[in-house]
Amino acid sequence: MTALQPARPDPPRSRGARPHTPFSPPARIPFPLVDEISRHCLEDDEPETVHIEVHLPGRLDHERLRTAFHQALARHPRILMRQVPTRWWHRHYTWQLTPTPDRDPVAFPPPGPDALARARTRALTECPPLDAAPPVRLEVIEPPHTTGHHRTEDHRPAAAGTVLLLTVHHTALDGPACLRILATAAELYGGTTPASVSASAPTPHPEPPAPPPHYRPRPLTRPARLAPDHTHTTRPGNGNGNGMLLTELPVPTRPPRPTTGARPPYTVNDQLLVATYLTAARWNELHDRPTAPVVITMPIDDRPRGPHMPIGNGTRLTPVPFPPPPTTPGTPLTPLAPLTSLLHQTAARTRALKSATPGSQLGLPATLLTSLPLPVGARRALTRALRSLAAPWTPTTLLSNIGRVPYPLDFGATGGRATAVWFSAPARMPRGLSITTASTHDGNRIHLALRWSRALLDDAAAAHLLALFRSSLAATAYRPPEGAATRPEGGTP
Repeated sequence: MTALQPARPDPPRSRGARPHTPFSPPARIPFPLVDEISRHCLEDDEPETVHIEVHLPGRLDHERLRTAFHQALARHPRILMRQVPTRWWHRHYTWQLTPTPDRDPVAFPPPGPDALARARTRALTECPPLDAAPPVRLEVIEPPHTTGHHRTEDHRPAAAGTVLLLTVHHTALDGPACLRILATAAELYGGTTPASVSASAPTPHPEPPAPPPHYRPRPLTRPARLAPDHTHTTRPGNGNGNGMLLTELPVPTRPPRPTTGARPPYTVNDQLLVATYLTAARWNELHDRPTAPVVITMPIDDRPRGPHMPIGNGTRLTPVPFPPPPTTPGTPLTPLAPLTSLLHQTAARTRALKSATPGSQLGLPATLLTSLPLPVGARRALTRALRSLAAPWTPTTLLSNIGRVPYPLDFGATGGRATAVWFSAPARMPRGLSITTASTHDGNRIHLALRWSRALLDDAAAAHLLALFRSSLAATAYRPPEGAATRPEGGTP
């Protein structure tokens, strides 16, 4: 891996970088828990990348954007880090903070009809190196272009504006942290002041009636695994690498709030969770798999979104279990009445998870592994062995709902405000599938990225799975009783 190469000497200041005063954080930082576990499990053939794609209606000045992005890095110095050369007998992996970038992370690929498709492919296959700060890459794709092989699932024509495509090494930081960097760059480029995104306290809501207890699987019960499908193509020899599909979906309606200021019975996030459960259950039913509980990994991010947001891997992963689906073959996805009850149970479960006192980001086993008084080589071998042993109990899939992007991402009069934002998270086996959703300021559309391991699905099977998700999400939409005069709530992700 590139992370094992010796760190490069400090080069002359990158083009466009702004001189700034030395920052206060320590020069070296041991890898936090999430970074270390990710570093132990890296695979060359399954890059640990996070893909962020922002569509703008206008065009950007190259030098002005490069300067703004470098200034944003200087305002968030925690991103200017590289891995110190490490040998197996060392006690820790260590980040070294650098005063300036080791390389220019901003690139302007030649425009063309397949420029965006090539950039998306690079986002899935080429990780930014860990031995050069910062571990991110920003590619600016300008018109004319079409989405080529990775076009959006509904085959909409490509917009005439600019696409900013960020590729992030997930060992170093996550999508929300990198989006904060881009939001700062947008503020500097457009000359706007930072927007207040978390200044007010949450409005208290009266609690709704308690729903039935949510489902809890028995200890050591194995979650459902998505059935592999390579019907339409020959499976690759090593079965690795990721594929990706992007699409837009309408926000499903929700029931009206009983009173003004009351808590909604369930949120769009709850509808996305239920739709993911229905998709996995129906997929396995179509492939004649035995029924089993569906467990969805849901990231929760408790960090503030303002200019002082901590940069790094800050989300905690929580499992949301669902019961085994009914075994009757050939039945519709779910009747309306049981689905309504399931939505209320899911809402109660997610409220409890989000309000719980934050614990270890990856659970107690990961905490114990990283605290063992062993060199990193031994901890790496132990982590990978335990990961293989625990594979049958890995959650079924991951759903990461960013929700409404909390920043305007306004690049001024020339670039304009973001019209679409897509994220995608790594889809490593044995889980092999991640679903990531976000919404822009209008809140009327969900931007969904389906990312899968090619060891699990081929392209045709992934398109079929996405069609199942579309119908499953539509099944969660609120349908008022006949003759009811109430108006359903549109909702925001």
